[in-house]
Amino acid sequence: MKLYNVLSQSIEPFTPGNDAVSIYVCGITPYDTTHLGHAFTYTTFDVLIRFLEYQQRPVTYVQNVTDIDDDILRKAKSVNDDWLAVGNRWTRHFIEDLQTLNLRPPDHFPRATEVIAPMIDIIERLLDKGVAYEKGGSVYFYVDDWPEFGQLSRIPKADMLAVANERGNNPDDPHKQDPLDFVLWQAHAPGEPAWDSPWGPGRPGWHIECSTMAAGLLGNTIDIHGGGSDLIFPHHECEIAQSEAATGEKPFVRFWLHTAMVHHEGEKMSKSLGNLVMARDLLKTWSPDALRLYLAGYHYREIWSHDDDALAAAEQRAQQLLAAATASGGTGPAFDASTSEAVVINALDSDLDTPAAVAALTQLADDIVTAAAAGQDVAAAQTTLKGLSTIFGLRLDADGPEERVIAGWDEHLKKF
Repeated sequence: MKLYNVLSQSIEPFTPGNDAVSIYVCGITPYDTTHLGHAFTYTTFDVLIRFLEYQQRPVTYVQNVTDIDDDILRKAKSVNDDWLAVGNRWTRHFIEDLQTLNLRPPDHFPRATEVIAPMIDIIERLLDKGVAYEKGGSVYFYVDDWPEFGQLSRIPKADMLAVANERGNNPDDPHKQDPLDFVLWQAHAPGEPAWDSPWGPGRPGWHIECSTMAAGLLGNTIDIHGGGSDLIFPHHECEIAQSEAATGEKPFVRFWLHTAMVHHEGEKMSKSLGNLVMARDLLKTWSPDALRLYLAGYHYREIWSHDDDALAAAEQRAQQLLAAATASGGTGPAFDASTSEAVVINALDSDLDTPAAVAALTQLADDIVTAAAAGQDVAAAQTTLKGLSTIFGLRLDADGPEERVIAGWDEHLKKF
């Protein structure tokens, strides 16, 4: 299998560092989900994980919940509710959507507030190494002490601050030595939740949360780390710096994978622009299989725009696949699906080319229906079709999501 590694900006052969492939995907900040951009990211990684498992490769998958963050606190204030209640409510909403879409649950689904103590340990280590400093009860990572900062995003240093400011950085913090330095621990502000630390009460910074959960559950070097492309800078850039500085081990991540942004009405889909398309709203009209095929119809690295006509076409494909899976064949010669299977596998091996794979799967479905009508034995081909369909999380003729999907997510729900 070959994958595009954002770190090298090239397609490379992928082999895991150990028997099990370790995968960490940045999860939601639960205050308004699940829009089409969320669905695109998490279904993309679901296809990747299911494909690896289809090839008999064990996977350990971690997806986190950023349950303490500026956005959640703002949301809680705007609706006059407790921040924890807001986060829990939207996380449950998110889980219900992913269950409906038949996404394989992560093996670990940690919330940031579960790992406060380990985060403090890592921050203390960074202070001891001299790459972080404390002032005013907050702790910051000193970016100039990490010369490789920028290796992932390749944004020129002169342009970094403007991008960081758009994505949560506060350049006017009087305690910072440099406006680009990022927060590891944020001193307590009135009305905000706080935890005890050696520097006084406060809460963790956004970036240290993911580094801590990733390393704690997958080790100091993980195979694949991903999320939306808007996380490349500053979030994932900061993760690399603090993780490698803390452990002294490189690389923190062997392959960085990022999904492209989804557009709607001519702009990137975002809450601030008010152009969000919610998965749950689409599922009132379209089947889960249609939405899965619709999302898989776009390559994960290519920016695309929401298109109702394309979604309607995906519903037709879903019906084609269902017809093939349930067609009654005859006792004639067996229909051979091995060539079609190889086309699907080769497409997915080639940087997860889901559009080509879906096209081949749809063609196989049409061929099965034609062969069945001609009296051929299609039972083995249907088994192949159903097996390939599981890679895309399709239900076909099943009454609902897979049992492991319901059971796994229900277990995670107990924390929220």
